[in-house]
Amino acid sequence: MIELPHEPIEGVTWIHKEKSYYSDIWQTDVVTNVSNPSMQVFQPEASIRTGTAVIIAPGGALYAHSINSEGNWVAEWLVKKGITAFVLKYRLVPTGKDGVAEISKIWAEHPEKMEAQVAKILPFSVQDGLNAVAHVRENADLYDIQPDKIGFMGFSAGGAVTMGVSYRYNATNRPDFIVPIYTWTSALPVQPIKSNAPPALIICATDDPLGLAKGSIAIYNSYLKMEKTVGLHMYAKGGHGFGMRKQNLPADSWIERFYEWAVAESLIKTSLK
Repeated sequence: MIELPHEPIEGVTWIHKEKSYYSDIWQTDVVTNVSNPSMQVFQPEASIRTGTAVIIAPGGALYAHSINSEGNWVAEWLVKKGITAFVLKYRLVPTGKDGVAEISKIWAEHPEKMEAQVAKILPFSVQDGLNAVAHVRENADLYDIQPDKIGFMGFSAGGAVTMGVSYRYNATNRPDFIVPIYTWTSALPVQPIKSNAPPALIICATDDPLGLAKGSIAIYNSYLKMEKTVGLHMYAKGGHGFGMRKQNLPADSWIERFYEWAVAESLIKTSLK
C-alpha cells in the first residue's frame, strides 16, 4: 500500500475508521471513510511491461469507493496488457458504519446536504489525485514505467477527481492522458481546459439516469474548442456505474475501446520495450 501525503481538513473529522465491505444496496464491494489517501499498485510481469501507467479513481458519490468494478478489476485488465495500474483511494466524506446506506438516504431526502458535504471534500480528493500523479512520476524507475506515459482514469465521482486533476495540474503532477468515465459534472462543473491539456478519452452512456451525458459532451466540446486531442464514446445504453460489470451491452467493451485509442495515440506500446 502506498500512502500519499496529505494535510488535515479544517472542520472535518473522521470518527470511524476506513471500512471495506459488501454493500447490499449497490451489490458490490465498497470502501468507505477514507481519511488517509493511498494507492495499491498492480504490476505486470516484467516481460510484458509497456512502460505506461494508469491511476484509477473509483466512483461512489464521494461517500464510498466502488473498489472492484471501478478499481481493482480495471487494474487487473490493464495489467494483462502490460500496463502498470494504481488504484487510488482518495479521501471521502466521513460517514457512519454504512456509507452507502447513508448517501442513499441523504440523496433521497436532503440532496442539498449531500452536495454541501461533497463540495467540502472534493478539492482535497482532487489534491490526492495530483499527489498520486506526482508520486508515480517521481518513482517511475521504481515502477519501471515511463514518466511521460502516466494516465489518470476515473469513474463518476472519480471522474470529477480526474477532471479536477486536469484543471489544476502543474509541471510536476500533470497527467499525460485522462479518461473521465460518466463524470459527475454536477459536482464539478465543466471548465475551460488548459492550453497544454493532456489527450482525453471521454466515456458515458446516453441513458445515464443521472443525466451525465450532457456533461461528458461538454467536456468533449471544451477540447474541440481548443483543438486538443480528444475521443468520445457515447453508448446508447449502459446506465450509470457500469464499470467492469457485464450487462450484455456494447458498453461492456469500453475498456477495449480505451486500449485501442491509447495505442493509436502512441500512449501505449504494443511491442516490448
